[in-house]
Amino acid sequence: MRKTNVITSFKKPSHVHQLCTEAALSVAEDTCNLRGVRLTKLRRRVLELVWTSHEPVKAYDILDILRDEHSGSAPSTVYRALEFLQEEGMVHRIESLNAYVGCGAPDHNHTSQFLICRSCGAAAEMDDADIRNLIADKAADMGFKIDEEIIEVKGICSQCNDRCSSDKNF
Repeated sequence: MRKTNVITSFKKPSHVHQLCTEAALSVAEDTCNLRGVRLTKLRRRVLELVWTSHEPVKAYDILDILRDEHSGSAPSTVYRALEFLQEEGMVHRIESLNAYVGCGAPDHNHTSQFLICRSCGAAAEMDDADIRNLIADKAADMGFKIDEEIIEVKGICSQCNDRCSSDKNF
């Protein structure tokens, strides 16, 4: 059994989110420079807005913020920026929520498994080789070739679970 690689964990009460955002933007800039692609002001701003919290964010929520900053912002500009960021591995689309989360490791090729809290909306990302290999083996047994693999698991994060447990004690 291999170790699970936690890409982005659930935030702790002592979490300083600004450090997450700054680190993500720095890695994005370095990654784009290495790959020879442009992280334009708009792409950078969209990435920053995705990293505003650990909860998945919808494209139209990003658009609303951009429209407050630049009245001419249009849905197509946001979707093009998100498409670029997704292609470069800097964001992931959470299909079940039609929303986006920042990737904590855009400079590493990995398969994503997401844990999504139904209570607070936070999402954590992991890359577990055992899960990836099990699915690949089972798919191959059925003659199926996987093109893309994104797993979304919904439940309750430890903080919300702890909060619910402590509320029941009163």
